[in-house]
Amino acid sequence: MENYRRRIYEIIEVANEGDVASRVYDCIMIVVILASILPLAIKNAGHWAEVLDKVCVAIFILDYILRLATADYKYEYKRKWVSFLRYPVSVLAIIDLISILSSFLALNSSIKMIRVVRLIRAFRVFRVFRGLRYSRSIRIISSVLKSSKDSLIAVCSMAIGYILLAALIIFNVEPDSFHDFFEAVYWATVSLTTVGYGDIYPITTMGRIITMASSIFGIAIVALPAGIITAGYMKELEKENESKKK
Repeated sequence: MENYRRRIYEIIEVANEGDVASRVYDCIMIVVILASILPLAIKNAGHWAEVLDKVCVAIFILDYILRLATADYKYEYKRKWVSFLRYPVSVLAIIDLISILSSFLALNSSIKMIRVVRLIRAFRVFRVFRGLRYSRSIRIISSVLKSSKDSLIAVCSMAIGYILLAALIIFNVEPDSFHDFFEAVYWATVSLTTVGYGDIYPITTMGRIITMASSIFGIAIVALPAGIITAGYMKELEKENESKKK
């Protein structure tokens, strides 16, 4: 029994080199995920969309049960029951659960508010994120974000601090151009990211000088996390290639 559970875990997890069954399972799940969101792209989908949705949800439920049943192999806690409690609160498990429950709630005839039903149907888009576990690049980026979180938090904190400071300055320099502080924060964010929609802009010379400084500083702020992630991505690729050689 234990050997069967181990083999099921190996199949449902991301495929290893040479594991044909696992690769076939991954391909099937990717196809099912794409098929499940197909009706969302069609405005007036017919009865076939409901049938397709039910089939896909049945497969998702089976996949969820299998992953829950083999959670002790994934987390490997000393006490196995901790693993079974840990899995349902993991990010991917929550996404799986939302993608499943959204279909059940949308099919519930007792919900009379059309807008609420449409909102629930929109949650099916979460099924796209189920495919993250099958992407090698996404897994590497996830590892990069975890290893570089301190640097990224520092950059984000600096960006937020600058946005609030720039908003406070421009709000006092040009009180007539901004109705409230939120508009100033919106302007500072747009200027920092160098997007510049043009719906809110300063009209005085001092305000324009502040805008220029904000845009120039924004280039450096936006470039920092991109550089951190790129460097981390290259390191993770090198580690993965080295491990494969060994």
